[in-house]
Amino acid sequence: MTDMTFGAAPARDDVESVLARWWRTVDRWSVGAVLALAVIGLVLGLAASVPLAERNGLAPFHYVTRQAAFAAAGLGLMFWLSLQSPAMVRRIGVIGFAGAFAALCLLPFLGTDFGKGAVRWYSLGFASLQPSEFLKPFLVVFCAWLMAAGFERNGPPGKTLSLLVAATAAGLLAMQPDFGQAMLTLTAWGVMYFVAGASLPLLAGLTALTGAAGVFAYTRSEHLARRIDGFLAAEVDPRTQLGYAADAIRQGGYFGVGVGEGSVKTILPDAHTDFIIAVAAEEYGLVLCLFVIALFLLLTLRALARLAHERDHFVRLAGCGLAALIGLQAFVNMGVAVRLLPAKGMTLPFISYGGSSMLAAGIVMGMLLALTRRRPQRDVTDALEGEG
Repeated sequence: MTDMTFGAAPARDDVESVLARWWRTVDRWSVGAVLALAVIGLVLGLAASVPLAERNGLAPFHYVTRQAAFAAAGLGLMFWLSLQSPAMVRRIGVIGFAGAFAALCLLPFLGTDFGKGAVRWYSLGFASLQPSEFLKPFLVVFCAWLMAAGFERNGPPGKTLSLLVAATAAGLLAMQPDFGQAMLTLTAWGVMYFVAGASLPLLAGLTALTGAAGVFAYTRSEHLARRIDGFLAAEVDPRTQLGYAADAIRQGGYFGVGVGEGSVKTILPDAHTDFIIAVAAEEYGLVLCLFVIALFLLLTLRALARLAHERDHFVRLAGCGLAALIGLQAFVNMGVAVRLLPAKGMTLPFISYGGSSMLAAGIVMGMLLALTRRRPQRDVTDALEGEG
């Protein structure tokens, strides 16, 4: 009757309502940090990829243009996933894990190594696809679902099942061989296992078992042994990737040698991917590197802080695993460049060139933003506890 008398109130635009609710509940600091990292990646791509394009007989900005397209796709995927509910994130993670795991299993038969000695990619003609990049976030969500199910009355042995799944996936990665991704996957699972309430002695035992597997791999893999020996050598060979990267970082100093004045980008074949931080250090100096580190710390710590009071087992476990994944991958990439870790061939999320890397980073952050969004039920509970 009121509507008939005074007229119906104008309906709010659904899209605007969804966007407004998203902006009100999402962690804006994390969104800003991701955008900053993507911009830095494009700026560094302008410096690092032009010499490579010229060597390959391509247009000067070929890789930069592709990186911009990858960044747009990755950020779009991140935004779409950040709109989803935790239940939808769980469904996407489970289905995505099934697809990524199947793709990983088929790599020895349908994949290619692009002359790098490790079969890690599918060649699509116009681009390549690396299943391991997509496996990591989906594996985290899948294992979190299994662990959370174990907390239910008469639930399955979720922790044990998740261990079997993670170990199987890590074994397939090690067979490529890709020991870096295998270790990253197991470490992210270990973080979730710890959050789920695993005892320290059990974790210590699993760590020792992983170390024993690493020693076995060292004795069996000439590729891995060469990298470990180079890392442990008293002096790094100046003609290796680690040597060139270390020299570039020293040359950069605090403020860099100047935009476009660096030389490491003309020497390193992976300057635009695995060693992009060396380009940043040489041309922009320690200041930019510290800023990049601060952005990754912000992403990781903000997520963990918002998850600290989370009561939903799945949200807490999956969120911690995803936060560990993004932080650990950044640490490994930069740690290799400064010789804190052996060379592993791992990209820097949102900064390194690569379609698979950018899309996978968008998936990780999209799911993490979705799980850390403020939800009314959690806010009410926190308020009641504060009053009590």
